[in-house]
Amino acid sequence: MVDGKKVRAGQCHCGAVRFEATLSDGFNSILRCTCSYCRMRGAVVVMAEMGGVKILQGKDALTTYRFHTGAAQHFFCSCCGIYTHHQRRSNQNSYAVNVACLDGVSPFDFPEVPVTDGVNHTNDTGKPTRRAGTLRFIPADRES
Repeated sequence: MVDGKKVRAGQCHCGAVRFEATLSDGFNSILRCTCSYCRMRGAVVVMAEMGGVKILQGKDALTTYRFHTGAAQHFFCSCCGIYTHHQRRSNQNSYAVNVACLDGVSPFDFPEVPVTDGVNHTNDTGKPTRRAGTLRFIPADRES
């Protein structure tokens, strides 16, 4: 399992974009989402407050994508295409950071990842965010 440091260095696949993320609550906020975009992207994310993602290199290589309401802004490296982070729709003062881009961290470091119901997004329904399930990783050498 990864250590609980709050400030983590990260980068895209090709290294054109390098950043530093200050995690809001360490890895306690780790999650996946069921919305159409997150479902297709497949990233496991962790939260950082506004100003908690500092681009150290390659700001000009970042490109963005918005869909549906346009509130969430998703950032990608224009060279390798890797999603690094996004400004969240449900909390515009928060970023979600792709854990796979954080140095020394893998989505497979987490045996269980909560999955939120993004299909029925709280901003659309007016209801609290619902947990849709749990994504589990069981290493092959531990399977029974």
